[in-house]
Amino acid sequence: MTNISVGKQGEEIALNYLNKIGYKILETNKRFSRICEIDIIAQEKDVLVFVEVKTRSSNSTGIPLEAITKTKYQHIKQGLFNYLQENPKYKKYRIDAISIILNPKIEIKHIKNI
Repeated sequence: MTNISVGKQGEEIALNYLNKIGYKILETNKRFSRICEIDIIAQEKDVLVFVEVKTRSSNSTGIPLEAITKTKYQHIKQGLFNYLQENPKYKKYRIDAISIILNPKIEIKHIKNI
């Protein structure tokens, strides 16, 4: 599997997971610039949730959440503020992270309000 296919599979798993726990999916892969893309924008009750999904084939190359660097987090925040400017009706928001490991079995960790 390539990194792109692993990432796509992880995003599909994350979308299914979020749907199952009651989130309303608003957008996926929302691009704001060359360096800023939000994987999933969803709504949980009255809260707008920006979700960063990190997927690994296995944990042999490290924990997926380690890939959310300070720079990556700043890019997510930049996209978040751009989205809020385009959609001023939202007053509550947060950033979540979902970590997915595919093998030996699918493991999902959801961290709210990173």
